Amino acid sequence: MATAVNGGVPLLSSQAYLESTAVKETRGLVSELCRQFYTLGWVSGTGGSITIKVHEDSIVKRQQLIVMSPSGVQKERMVPEDMYVLSASGEILCTPVKKPYPHRPPKCTDCAPLFMKAYEMRDAGAVIHSHGLESCLVTMLHPFSREFRITHMEMIKGIKGHGYHDELVIPIIENTAHEGELTESLAKAIEDYPKATAVLVRNHGVYVWGDSWINAKTQAECYHYLFEAALKLHNLGLDWSTPLHGSIHNSKGYEYTNRQQAGSVKAQLQNRNPVPEPSRHCIILDIEGTTTPISFVTDVLFPYARDNLRKHLTATYDSAETQDDIKLIRAQVKDDLEKRVPGSVPIPSEDSGKDDIIKCIVAGHIWRTGFENKELQGVVFDDVPEALGEWQATGIKVYIYSSGSREAQRLLFGNTAHGDLRKYLCGFFDTTIGGQAHSQILFLTDVYEEAVAAKAAGLEVIISVRPGNGPLPDNHGFTTVTSFTEV
Repeated sequence: MATAVNGGVPLLSSQAYLESTAVKETRGLVSELCRQFYTLGWVSGTGGSITIKVHEDSIVKRQQLIVMSPSGVQKERMVPEDMYVLSASGEILCTPVKKPYPHRPPKCTDCAPLFMKAYEMRDAGAVIHSHGLESCLVTMLHPFSREFRITHMEMIKGIKGHGYHDELVIPIIENTAHEGELTESLAKAIEDYPKATAVLVRNHGVYVWGDSWINAKTQAECYHYLFEAALKLHNLGLDWSTPLHGSIHNSKGYEYTNRQQAGSVKAQLQNRNPVPEPSRHCIILDIEGTTTPISFVTDVLFPYARDNLRKHLTATYDSAETQDDIKLIRAQVKDDLEKRVPGSVPIPSEDSGKDDIIKCIVAGHIWRTGFENKELQGVVFDDVPEALGEWQATGIKVYIYSSGSREAQRLLFGNTAHGDLRKYLCGFFDTTIGGQAHSQILFLTDVYEEAVAAKAAGLEVIISVRPGNGPLPDNHGFTTVTSFTEV
């Protein structure tokens, strides 16, 4: 039994706790997983590593002990006694006994400082470092890219926070001569990509973390599947980063969509004429007033939410989803009250009755029910589906950016009179997501203020002039279109 203090909480540095069942089981688990990962090719040649936190209900996660595999050891031959045990801060508490020749002196994994970053910055419960060949090769497909992107693959659903229609983005950092030298760049990648649960190291491998060892293992398997899928799609000449996985573009971003085009390009190459290069690689679309009439939002979606508000909240009030919505709305209302926003009304406390709280809450997920019950159907302008298809065929990636939630965006484009348009879209973003601008990104919006901000951020901007849109200032200086066929 572990030495106990403070009402039964074990003293983590005590020898009794280091020899406890929880620690022994975790050490055994690490050695077992290393043997399994060896058969997958993830930790061959003594490479790769695993670390797991010792789960103990009475100890908060950030204070739990950490078990790490050693460095330079045949992973498939390791036993529990070969493992290192560290404190939550990274101090080594237990070192393996030295073995006779030809074994090397014991040494904790060179990945230790990188593992600690995942524990500190993501409150991880386990981290896996794989040298799987697919995780290495996939970083070579685009040698100068700082990201690996893939979308519309079933196994994306196995990655935390992602669904089938989402674009999975994994940062890529450059390799160094020594593992520990990667610590700073890995920490920067974790900071810059808050949704990511993995970081690729070019020509090296991948780091994957999760809330628990099961979650980390599951995600690692999904990542390796997706890496292998990208490699095989590449060999088939197909693009893994677009929804339809069409033909890969050549080095200048041009796609041969039919034999006539291919022959024309071949002739241009023979005549040493340049192949046409698309001026834009990405288009970002606003929704209201750009892809969709404003009247659909004001006259259909909002009234539906208003009319079904009480029924929805009453039916789902005790669900975790609705309670999370209420917490977010409370925070927003509190902020509005502090800023003295006109019309702000405080929400009753949690001790108040259910009916009193419902009266003050705005709907969050009502539209999902409406679309699922066929009571709602997404509306887009007639020129939108054709334009989306043409942009995709020429290799342009299309994203949606709107103040509405990403769930609402998916519902609208997934349930239109023109069918499911999500197959043309690479991702959905709301105002909680930041991003970096690029001169080859086009942003279409109907809002002048958004156009000004996007232009200042370095994007190319076009303003959509649709029926029902508000007037633009005189001499606004932006290109305008009344249909996507003009883009």
